[in-house]
Amino acid sequence: MTMKRTELEKLKAKRLESGVRKDAVAGRLAPGGEVRNRKEQRERERALGLVPFAIKLHADLVREIHARAQSQNTDLNDLVAELLRKGLDR
Repeated sequence: MTMKRTELEKLKAKRLESGVRKDAVAGRLAPGGEVRNRKEQRERERALGLVPFAIKLHADLVREIHARAQSQNTDLNDLVAELLRKGLDR
């Protein structure tokens, strides 16, 4: 079955859009813009002793933590770890 020209153009546009979206996410998440394999990334983090830790927080608290990380020019993970250590030391 052959596709109409308009259907082909739509398909090309979808492929282009998904490629752009993948590049933007990879550049945002990987330090230095390098694209990493997720499995390799998990292995590196495991070797460093890092463990994924998912929690749910109120949006205003998350905004405050993001703002503090940006103002201190630090990584979000490092800031949260520091805040948790301080809270546990009390």
